[in-house]
Amino acid sequence: MSPADVDRGPLSADPDVPERKAEESLRPQNLGEMIGQNRLRENLSVFVEAARSRGESLDHLLFYGPPGLGKTSLARIVANEMGARFHATSGPAIERPGDLAALLSNVEEGEVLFIDEIHRLSASVEEILYPGMEDFHLDVLIGEGPSARSIRLDLPRFTLVGATTRAGLLTSPLRDRFGWSARLEFYPVEDLERIVLRSGVLLSIDLEPEAAREIAQRSRGTPRIANRLLRRVRDFVEVGDGRGRPVKVDAARHALERLEVDSVGFDSLDRALLGSLIEKFDGGPVGLETLAAAVGEDKGTLEDVVEPFLIHHGFLDRTPRGRVATSRALEFWRSR
Repeated sequence: MSPADVDRGPLSADPDVPERKAEESLRPQNLGEMIGQNRLRENLSVFVEAARSRGESLDHLLFYGPPGLGKTSLARIVANEMGARFHATSGPAIERPGDLAALLSNVEEGEVLFIDEIHRLSASVEEILYPGMEDFHLDVLIGEGPSARSIRLDLPRFTLVGATTRAGLLTSPLRDRFGWSARLEFYPVEDLERIVLRSGVLLSIDLEPEAAREIAQRSRGTPRIANRLLRRVRDFVEVGDGRGRPVKVDAARHALERLEVDSVGFDSLDRALLGSLIEKFDGGPVGLETLAAAVGEDKGTLEDVVEPFLIHHGFLDRTPRGRVATSRALEFWRSR
């Protein structure tokens, strides 16, 4: 879970609870319900079926890629397909080796442990995790100084599912202990359109196909964004005169323009980044920290959330000297 996902308000504990519940209700529960990522789904179904036929737990899995593409959903799907209990935590939440020992002691045979942002595990925790993943035991140090002693805790065979947006920050020893690693790619518009239509049915939104496609085209290749835009379009339609009527493409386009999401899928932060890069720095190259200061945003947000989409669609290049606007970005900016 990223810091952006934890935004607690002063009153009812968490103002984002309805949003999170809505997102949870739209998650696919099994591989048959999941749309897109076809090669990944096909391979994963083979591994799941083989493990079930042998009566074994699934090998450890690593899913990586930009935020919002379904890494957490896939972890839950793995647990559902294996008929196993699902435990979830995140790398920053496991601060000490004792935290990991306490966590793993509650995992039973065949269950699934999901660690989000696994690249943020501390070195001391990671060292303890290696034998837990490979040999299913933990060596825990008890006490301090001359009286300290090490005890070995045997663990049941479990499946660890790791997720990260920064696969390059994983150490080689940790990465090598996963039985399979898979990258999630941005979704094509056709798959996103199917996802929006499916979500519309689940949310009881009467959505015309043209409106679903308009939302899909502006969703940055990301199902999480597509579902959030769908809910915001519903809000605009219900507050207007469209309650109880089908959501048409004009209504969807109006709502998305009010949200400042353009036809390419750029929001205000994308445009601020490109505008600063092109107008203030003549298209680059410029360092990430300088660019972050220019747009008033955390560099981690730019690197993990904004840049992958811009790079994937050819608007931005990362070079040894810094970020550079491509010819496509320059053409887009001039045509605005």
